[in-house]
Amino acid sequence: MAGRPYLTAPIKTDRMPPGIPYIVGNEAAERFCFYGLRAILAVYMTKYLVNRAGSPAPLPEAQATEYVHLFIFWGYFLPVFGAILSDAFLGKYRTILTLSLVYCFGPLVLAMDHTRTGLLLGLGLIAIGSGGIKPCVSSHVGDQFGETNKHLIPRAFSWFYFSVNFGSTISTALIPEILKSKGPHWAFGIPAVLMFIATLVFWSGRHKFIHIPPAGRKFVQETFSLEGVKSISKVLMIFAFIPFFWALFDQTASRWVLQGQKMTSFSIFDYKVLPEQMQTLNPLLVLILIPVFSYLLYPAVSKVFPLTALRKIGIGFFVVTTSFLLPAWFQTRIDAGGSPSLLWQIPAYVLLTSAEILISITALEFAYTQAPKTMKSLIMSVYLLTVAAGNLLTAGVNKAIENPDVARLLEGPKYFLFFAALPFIAGIIFMFVAQFYREKTILHEEIPSAS
Repeated sequence: MAGRPYLTAPIKTDRMPPGIPYIVGNEAAERFCFYGLRAILAVYMTKYLVNRAGSPAPLPEAQATEYVHLFIFWGYFLPVFGAILSDAFLGKYRTILTLSLVYCFGPLVLAMDHTRTGLLLGLGLIAIGSGGIKPCVSSHVGDQFGETNKHLIPRAFSWFYFSVNFGSTISTALIPEILKSKGPHWAFGIPAVLMFIATLVFWSGRHKFIHIPPAGRKFVQETFSLEGVKSISKVLMIFAFIPFFWALFDQTASRWVLQGQKMTSFSIFDYKVLPEQMQTLNPLLVLILIPVFSYLLYPAVSKVFPLTALRKIGIGFFVVTTSFLLPAWFQTRIDAGGSPSLLWQIPAYVLLTSAEILISITALEFAYTQAPKTMKSLIMSVYLLTVAAGNLLTAGVNKAIENPDVARLLEGPKYFLFFAALPFIAGIIFMFVAQFYREKTILHEEIPSAS
């Protein structure tokens, strides 16, 4: 069995490729790990950090917000290097497997060392591992398909996205409670175990996958060729706007949690919901809303006008704008001596998640189908850079807020209104730019089916 050769091209079939369940299962476990960590980072840094002597050494809110978004930035900036490693040297499978092992040790360090040194080392390992595999896993999904079953690609990416949110739904509900009741040892230790399981699931599917060989020198030649530069430039024309979505979206792990701590909690069956557990709403709503959008809203709107990928993204910008107007209102009530119910975050999450479905899922598939064959992971990493850029923007704003003069300009609800304005302006400009883009689907050649 060990010497059995890997398939290196999609098989001609109209069925779902056999490797997809292994990728989806791996993704569910890996996202449990990542989103479980992400859900508690802001609270961990402001309440649980200690110094070398073991005394409490928490970070102030603005600095914790800055650190959360810098971590997310590196997690989405490093995919560029993972993509180059994959497309040029190792191939997607070997890159994913190797960097997954690096990833496993990140939460393990966080579980054992609760100082700032442990924080930086643990988050660094997670950023390298998670960031390096990100463009490879999603483009590995697309590699399993050929011309005959390409109609199943949207369904596969929907299942892929479903697995992301299935894993994150469970972890964002579970890990904050574990942090509160058992402490950071368990809260970070459990994600470490799940990451090891994710790696094992992926390895077990090695003979089911299509292993597209790395392009080697051809990767460099095609990337810097006129056609390669044109391909990257084309998608950049679209992706340049998407950071303004992520600058808002990822604040559910920082500002929305910190604001929620100043709101009145509510109970479900006598269980008092923690502010950081409200993040569970996002992946849960994704699971609910994906079928609603795919089978009801999209077909209904398409009867009125063709709902292309670019039109979905454009609409998403205006939806995400409305999602930040509600926190601005919450902050107005908080600053007036009030304490609005945490339940009010639910409609904000509905709007934010709707925007995510319109922008993120659509752009994920768009990044794969528009990329040349030798540059699938690279173009996917270009898309992931939009997440990095959005979080760098948020981190930069919060760094600036540490200056009292700047803080006065963005104090209270003005902070949320500032961010709400960004995608609104971006959406207006995007509508004009998108008119000049011409879509072209590019897939790998098939080989005949054995049956």
